[in-house]
Amino acid sequence: MRIREILAAVVLAAATSPGAACDQVAPRGTGDLGLVVERAVGRLQLVDTTARTLLATIDGLGDLSHASVVFSRDGRFGYVFGRDGGLSKVDLLCRTVAKRVVQAGNSIGGAISQDGRLVAVANYAPGGVKVFDADTLELKADIPADYGDGKRAKVVGLEDAPGGRFVFSLFEAGEIWLADFSSGELAITRFRAVGREPYDALVTPDGRYYIAGLFGEDGLAMLDLWHPERGVRRILAGYGRGEEKLPVFKMPHLEGWAMAGRFAYLPAIGRHEVLVVDTETWQEAARIPVAGQPVFVMARPDGRQVWVNFALPDNAKVQVIETETRKVVRTLEPGRAVLHLEFTARGEAVWISARDDDRVIVYDTVTFTALATLDADKPSGIFFASRAFRTGL
Repeated sequence: MRIREILAAVVLAAATSPGAACDQVAPRGTGDLGLVVERAVGRLQLVDTTARTLLATIDGLGDLSHASVVFSRDGRFGYVFGRDGGLSKVDLLCRTVAKRVVQAGNSIGGAISQDGRLVAVANYAPGGVKVFDADTLELKADIPADYGDGKRAKVVGLEDAPGGRFVFSLFEAGEIWLADFSSGELAITRFRAVGREPYDALVTPDGRYYIAGLFGEDGLAMLDLWHPERGVRRILAGYGRGEEKLPVFKMPHLEGWAMAGRFAYLPAIGRHEVLVVDTETWQEAARIPVAGQPVFVMARPDGRQVWVNFALPDNAKVQVIETETRKVVRTLEPGRAVLHLEFTARGEAVWISARDDDRVIVYDTVTFTALATLDADKPSGIFFASRAFRTGL
């Protein structure tokens, strides 16, 4: 092949590669970039959290009505889990969808492995977990959530755990499964009869405990990931027993729980309370009355504040709890239908989505003043690339 033909082949390869879309984008880091989900139109906003501005929009993501995002270890790629079963790999620098697969009928979130090599997706339909190569999105494992007599459960609370593992819950089955990829081969450990209807879960910031909330009964189920052979332990059992329960208008999200020192702050199901739990004893330490049924209970990165949003009819409010006094110190009304909150990496600001007012509001977390307002079409989830560089949640 002549030199001219070789050069032409190189130019053609460059023009058709994913990197070609980066030609018009100035080089920059990704540490202060974020993605805002515009759920109604299947689109993402790429935002700059330092300048508090919109940089670009990214289309072609499918159904984002309950979308979530995790990031690659280097913060360049966001993996978007769509409600239509779509798994999309978004390039934050090129501002494009680098790869997309529709891997199920209905998915509810996912996780990326500790080493960044695997991406796992939790599926409602068909119930189970699929695991993909993070680089190519090639399917590496299919884990159906079968639990007897041909039944298959919805998978919820999928989290990554240290040591090349994923852990998740089976809603109808009342089980927790631990999927271990550390040896290169998949090994699954099943924990049965953990409680009725586990609905969401988290891994504590030190990576030790997996805790699943139980929708069908009071209490939580906890698995010690350092010692899984000890089985699942029940904690906070019966915290509302004997009291009249309120109807649940929206499922709370344990993934947004707050850690401040040795204490955890959790949303109480169906109650106008935030629970304070001593993580040394896993006993209830206090309850904090709040304006409504909490959905997300999130800590500022330094642990000094906890921010709470609510289900209907109180979902236009956000309350701030001071962890030293365990008292609500501020009530804000960012807009109608507050769905999500996300702190910047150092905690100086919080971004809040107000779906029904089509906007995202950025607040100073010390003065509580609004720093910026960004227009967005029915915004829901807000996710920052700096999460790729944090430990724990």
